[in-house]
Amino acid sequence: MSSKSILLRFESRNGQFRLTVNPIDQFPSLLSKILDNLPKDVDSRTITLSNKPQGGEDRLLTSLGGVAIERVGLKHGDKLYIKYKEQPQLNGNSVAPEATPLQPYNSSNRLNGLPILPSEDTPVAPLAQTSPTTIIKNPWEIVQQSSLDVRLDKKDGKIPRSLDQKMCRHGPKGMCDYCMPLEPYSPQYLEEKKIKHLSFHSHLRKINSATNKPELKSSYMPPLSEPYYRVKPDCPSGHPQWPDGICTKCQPSAITLQPQPFRMVDHVEFASSSLIDSFLNFWRIGGVQRVALLYGHYEEYTEVPLGIKAVVEAIYEPPQVDEIDGCTLNEWDNEKDIDEVARLCGLQKVGVIFTDLIDAGAGDGSVVCKRHIDSYYLSSLEVIFSARLQAQNPKATKWSDTGRFGSNFITCVVSGDEDGGISISSFQVSNSAVEMVRANIIEPSADPTVMLVQGSEEADGSESRTRYIPEVFYRRINEYGASVQENAKPSFPVEYLYVTLTHGFPKESASMFNASDFPIENREAIGEGQELRTVAKKLGVSGEKIEGEKGIRSVADFHLLCFLHGMGILSKEEECLLCHVARSHDLAEGFQLLNTPGWATLLAILQESGERPPKRPPPATFQAGRKGYFEDSESLAKRFKGASLR
Repeated sequence: MSSKSILLRFESRNGQFRLTVNPIDQFPSLLSKILDNLPKDVDSRTITLSNKPQGGEDRLLTSLGGVAIERVGLKHGDKLYIKYKEQPQLNGNSVAPEATPLQPYNSSNRLNGLPILPSEDTPVAPLAQTSPTTIIKNPWEIVQQSSLDVRLDKKDGKIPRSLDQKMCRHGPKGMCDYCMPLEPYSPQYLEEKKIKHLSFHSHLRKINSATNKPELKSSYMPPLSEPYYRVKPDCPSGHPQWPDGICTKCQPSAITLQPQPFRMVDHVEFASSSLIDSFLNFWRIGGVQRVALLYGHYEEYTEVPLGIKAVVEAIYEPPQVDEIDGCTLNEWDNEKDIDEVARLCGLQKVGVIFTDLIDAGAGDGSVVCKRHIDSYYLSSLEVIFSARLQAQNPKATKWSDTGRFGSNFITCVVSGDEDGGISISSFQVSNSAVEMVRANIIEPSADPTVMLVQGSEEADGSESRTRYIPEVFYRRINEYGASVQENAKPSFPVEYLYVTLTHGFPKESASMFNASDFPIENREAIGEGQELRTVAKKLGVSGEKIEGEKGIRSVADFHLLCFLHGMGILSKEEECLLCHVARSHDLAEGFQLLNTPGWATLLAILQESGERPPKRPPPATFQAGRKGYFEDSESLAKRFKGASLR
């Protein structure tokens, strides 16, 4: 028997809408209709219904399965309030979660409110361009930026100022030059707050105001353009392609190096101090250096106008050979697998970290200070290393004519400070340095403070046919205080090629992975390994006993998630649920994970080959004529020694 349809009103932070529903329908059937009225980046699992805007009874829409609308007493014209969260974002693209029955895609192609699983995965990273000089006709229509960049683009970034009691002569509602808001790139504000570099979006506002005049509504030109120091292919002059021919249209112009006035990321925040502490344990035990990748996400940094900070949630140590004075990276076969685990957790590669520590020999834990104002902070070899990593991780932006500009990838160095303590320094290589590495113009020097400019000849003295070296200059302040231009050949100071960042830890630690005590990967050199019995102990499996709740609380460990992914026991849907439990610490979804067949298979394997209870020691035996006790095994051995085998 059909019931008469009723109208329900819904209100969210995006506005209000109305839906016509059948009272006998169940709440999950409203999911598709609700998603059609919400932004596209809404995480469908976080949609919550409430009877009051604040202080009401909040219920997840997905938890109301089997509950009819009329059962909760809703009548025609009643109003419900909707709350939700957005999907996590990556640099340049939003993370599309794996489509599972537990987390369906937000799609409009649904019938009767039932989710439809996609037949193929949605790409996460932007497709690599075939040529760095390829100009996109309308990059603002094609390039997909991260949600953080979209939010910062919408902000004006102006810095408010209060009334100046000495200079302002107007009323409280007036405004003059002494109290009007400052632009985010105001030199006065940056000098006052001791901000050394402009943020990327502040730099973008500065050059866009000079390139385009929005108030005139004239034609738009992308204000950003990546440097290009190579010979341009397909020259229109008609001569043979380089190295057989070259002209002024295709050869690169002379390079004049200057310190980069802006930085793509302003601050590095480690979610917990234990991340650095566990990373340093390798050096404390082995006495050799270590390098690792940083996984995290990007957020707005409010201490700098329109700033961006990288939040580090996990540190992964790839295969490597470590020595006292450096590291050599080996082939990383499962890099894509680790990136996939990070993607399921809403994370991505945000940077690299390495140690440069030498014990001072004082016995108090102090280290030698190698990097200071009279030596160097980042060596020429490390600049080349960081530049290659930044080139592999470009930033997608609609403000560039090629659809990309710079990189949000960071570099952190753990070394000794002037007080003998261990400190962290954060850097980014300039866009010019990245392009000079791409063009093979520079190479590291034995002196860490200078960078060498490659010669245009090969080792045998012949002209190089693989690289074109343009003229390279740099500006410096001479002994008379004047700015002069110097030829960068054969070498120039390495300080022209990087910018410094700030770093720190949150006042209240809210780390995503709050149960990180599982052994770290690739540490066999110091006697640490990842074994099944260690997994069993962490997940609460001991003999016939299984502690399900302990296992749920223990999965918030990035190294454990990577190990379980490598075992290949869980399906994609179960692994997606596992990573979500590790990220959100939701016990309700954790118990749902316990009921999946893949997790049951994992626990069964751990019971058979994992942690086993210790055996009870044999009882001690007392014998007359002997002082004290000794074990039965000792007595048995002595009796067997005197026995005859005949």
